[in-house]
Amino acid sequence: MENLAERVATGGKRMTTLGVIAMLLGLLAMLAPALTGFSIILLLGVLVLVSGALRMIWAFRSGSVGRGLWSFAIGSLTLLCGAAMLANPLFGSAVMTIVLAVYFLVDGIVEIIVGARRLGSGGGLLIFCGSVSLLLAVMIWRQYPLSGAWAMGILLGIKLFFVGVAMLAGGSAARSLAARA
Repeated sequence: MENLAERVATGGKRMTTLGVIAMLLGLLAMLAPALTGFSIILLLGVLVLVSGALRMIWAFRSGSVGRGLWSFAIGSLTLLCGAAMLANPLFGSAVMTIVLAVYFLVDGIVEIIVGARRLGSGGGLLIFCGSVSLLLAVMIWRQYPLSGAWAMGILLGIKLFFVGVAMLAGGSAARSLAARA
C-alpha cells in the first residue's frame, strides 16, 4: 500500500509541475499573442509541408499502382496546403481560427459532460474549464475573420492557463490523498 501512496504522490508532483509549466506558457502566449499565433501557423505549415512530401515519397512503396497514385495525390495536396500556409500566413491564420473555434467548442462540451459525471470529485472545476472553452469558441466565432493570429495567441494562452490551473488542483488533490494513505 505504501508503494501505491508513493506513486500517487509522485504523480501528483508531476501533475503540479506540468500545471505550473502550462500556466507559464499560457501567460507567455497572452503576452505576445500575434507572435504566438504567427509562430503556430508557420510551424503547422512546415509540418504539413513535410508530411505531404513524406507521403509522396511513401507512395512509391505502395503495393499497387492504384494505391500509389492515390497516396501520391493525397501527398501532393497535403504538400500544397503546407506551401499555401507558408506562402500566405494570413490565409493559414483564417483557416486555423475556424479550427481553433471548433476545437474549443468540442473541448468545452466534452469537459462539461465529464465534469457533470464527476460532480463530487473535481467535476466542478472541469465544468468551469469547459465553460471557459465554450466562451472562447463564441468569442473567436463572433470576431471572425478579424480575430486571426492574435486571437489564437490570446485564447490559446487563456486555455493553457486554465488547463494549468486544473492540473495544479489535480496534483494537489493527489498529493493530499497520498499523504492520508
